[in-house]
Amino acid sequence: MTASAGRADFHARYQDQAREQAEQWLAQRSSLQGSWLTWVATQLYQLSPPEYAAMVRRELQKLSQ
Repeated sequence: MTASAGRADFHARYQDQAREQAEQWLAQRSSLQGSWLTWVATQLYQLSPPEYAAMVRRELQKLSQ
């Protein structure tokens, strides 16, 4: 399997989970108010693997627009 095929498989497998995670975090925005961004940064830092954290970050960006 090539690296790009591996990335595509990983993305396909975890896309829905990443979107759900982003939606849950966005739901916290009103209750956390000004501290939300710092909280999200901390949550992203703790996610593993880094590829999954990047997926969640992209979903947050998409859903926030």
